[in-house]
Amino acid sequence: MLLNSNLKVEDIKTSAESKRCEVQKALFYVQNFLDESMCGKCFPCSLGIYEAKIRLQNIMERRGTAKDISALRRIAESMLVSSRCKKGKDSASFILEWMETGFFQEHLNDVCAKRECLAFIEYVIIPSRCTMCGLCQDVCKYYAIYGEKPKPYLSGYLPFEIRQKRCVKCGECVNVCPADAIVVV
Repeated sequence: MLLNSNLKVEDIKTSAESKRCEVQKALFYVQNFLDESMCGKCFPCSLGIYEAKIRLQNIMERRGTAKDISALRRIAESMLVSSRCKKGKDSASFILEWMETGFFQEHLNDVCAKRECLAFIEYVIIPSRCTMCGLCQDVCKYYAIYGEKPKPYLSGYLPFEIRQKRCVKCGECVNVCPADAIVVV
């Protein structure tokens, strides 16, 4: 397989920079790196980048550990030294550059400072602000919001809540809430 010269490493990095979270940048970059053809002449690129993708997905999906970060660092450092092509060396330096920001460690502490990684955020309805209009429940295609709209002369309604396991974090409920009762935590 020959290297695809249509898409340069710098172009992939520029596209990755559109992401706000450093972990998402690294994962986006690695996925695009894998989409391009590799020469296959050295093992650090051909094997290491697949392992890096798995480790980055673990970190982004709240399954990551300190071992994932140390493995990523080891993979990138090995690629930087052992890769035969500029593409592999540049990829390693970009990954190491993003790792130096500290965002990877924050993800291990269940925090995405940029509020981009969906596994780290929750949509919550603040009961004191909720007017119980039910617009959020009506717009939710995934039936993640439960509760009852008030009926005249009755009491004892269940307040609206968001089932976190069903919520896909699409944000539609936030857009339709007239009382700004739904917040991202």
